[in-house]
Amino acid sequence: MSGPVGLNDKKAKPQEGGIGETIKVVVQALLIALVIRTLFFQPFNIPSGSLIPTLLIGDYLFVSKYSYGYSKYSVPFAPPIIPGRILASEPKRGDIAVFKLPRDGSTDYIKRVIGMPGDKVQMVQGRLVINGQVVPREPVEKIITRNAFGREAPVATYRETLPGGTSHLIIERDGDTGYYDNTKVFEVPAGHYFMMGDNRDNSTDSRVGADEGGVGPVPFENFVGRAEIIFFSVDEGEAGWQFWKWPWTVRWGRLFQPVR
Repeated sequence: MSGPVGLNDKKAKPQEGGIGETIKVVVQALLIALVIRTLFFQPFNIPSGSLIPTLLIGDYLFVSKYSYGYSKYSVPFAPPIIPGRILASEPKRGDIAVFKLPRDGSTDYIKRVIGMPGDKVQMVQGRLVINGQVVPREPVEKIITRNAFGREAPVATYRETLPGGTSHLIIERDGDTGYYDNTKVFEVPAGHYFMMGDNRDNSTDSRVGADEGGVGPVPFENFVGRAEIIFFSVDEGEAGWQFWKWPWTVRWGRLFQPVR
């Protein structure tokens, strides 16, 4: 007959934690982050001045993926798993949107939706003309930004009001005689949108055709999402990861500002 079980005879409990548990937690966290990035919000930083004064170099945004529905470009590396666009909701005139550059399908661009499918868009002596009507603008106080020579200078600033009522600021860095201030009439194809920057003299946008190294009209399928809010911002030329400089480099007044 066996005797009572001693302390040393008890089964040892499996060790909690360890490498396997750590890997499991990391994988779960990555999957959650992937779902959030794919279905809800994607971070995006502003690398150029094409949307000054609305967005500045060094701004970091959240882009809502659900605003326009989902296409293959909603998923990292754009695998062909979504035909066309699902749960689609069309962009509104005046939205600031991130999209994939049509001529390569991979480069992220951010511009403002100016022309809708079927619109006729033209620039005449610096004035935006949509369907034969000059878009109204009112001069406001000049802002200081970099001119064509890279030096800081005051530039002409206007409040422009698009058809439908969206009002936003634009700048004419080179006045009304810049390179893109006189164009032909562009007719926006069905299922496409005409995109422009608010920095009208320093934005390569739909005024420049894809065959010229520009953007051209943007297919709805290429839209990634709508810019919603600035969650972080640092001075131009500063690195956002250098947290020890934040007290001096962060633009505190821009944090959590909605993008309009």
